[in-house]
Amino acid sequence: MTAPIDIMKSALRSVGALASGETPDPQIANDVFYILNEMLDQWTSDHLSIFTQQEIFHQITGGTYIYTIGSQDGPAVNVSGTANQVGCAGFTASIAGNVLTVTAIGPNLGCLSVGDQIFGTGINSNTYITSVGTGRCGSGAAALGTYYLSQFYPLNVSSEAMTSAAQRPLRINSAIVRVVNSITGTLDYPVAVLSYEEYQLIGIKSLPGPWPRAVYMQPTEPMSVLNYWPNPSQGEVHLYADQVFSNFQTQTDTVILPQGYQGAIHWNLAELLLPDFGKCSSGRVALIQRNARAGMTLIKRNNMQPQMPARADDALQQRTRADAGWILSGGYMS
Repeated sequence: MTAPIDIMKSALRSVGALASGETPDPQIANDVFYILNEMLDQWTSDHLSIFTQQEIFHQITGGTYIYTIGSQDGPAVNVSGTANQVGCAGFTASIAGNVLTVTAIGPNLGCLSVGDQIFGTGINSNTYITSVGTGRCGSGAAALGTYYLSQFYPLNVSSEAMTSAAQRPLRINSAIVRVVNSITGTLDYPVAVLSYEEYQLIGIKSLPGPWPRAVYMQPTEPMSVLNYWPNPSQGEVHLYADQVFSNFQTQTDTVILPQGYQGAIHWNLAELLLPDFGKCSSGRVALIQRNARAGMTLIKRNNMQPQMPARADDALQQRTRADAGWILSGGYMS
């Protein structure tokens, strides 16, 4: 566990702007804090800088194919079950240290997911679920149990009503739809992630179907819009997206970082501070730059995933339609 102010002090010492044991001037601390958050915001745009994927899932409402996703940087909305809001849930929970214990969850469309932002009385504004404990996410009995949070609360939070909201993802990497069959049980089907141009090729976007086979995310602000095709009647959609780095809200936040990130943040912040705060020799500058590159290389190497094997094109498997029916789906109908 660490706090932003500790990383900021380390970076200022590395560039010679602060001596050991000194505390930065409040105005300087505010400037460095802004640069730190700006750097994390840039890292979010780099897929290899992200240490985990967020699994966002929600129940399909029959006949609804357009949904919104995001928390609007405020308390979750539509927790009573409004059909077109993804990732909002209402629940009862308490916090001890960095452990969230969920004892009840509302019967709504929202599902608890790793990466959700948590809202409630006495909850800091950048508190997120980072991993599961005994709870297994979702909206039913399996969701009850413990979860680990991004912040440590030295003063425990008593049991209270809380809400959660999925963050607005920068991109969707992949998706599946889970359907329940009375004979075979639970089945997962892949959902294609479409670009804007691919989605526009679909002629009848409201064409009904049993479950979604494709999704296009329109990256609007402050919430994005999810467009499913065909217009589904059932299913539970699981979206896999990069976990967004949240900005630190205060300089004294108690945060938990994955291995290697504290050092990478320290040295890369120091490199960014050199033009305005650097008071060191050229040799020291070279050392800072080398450590910054090494730190970033390390976390990117750890986050790198093996390339998926190539799959034969549908045309080679003779799965394309022989008639003109493709015009209704842009080719996403086998």
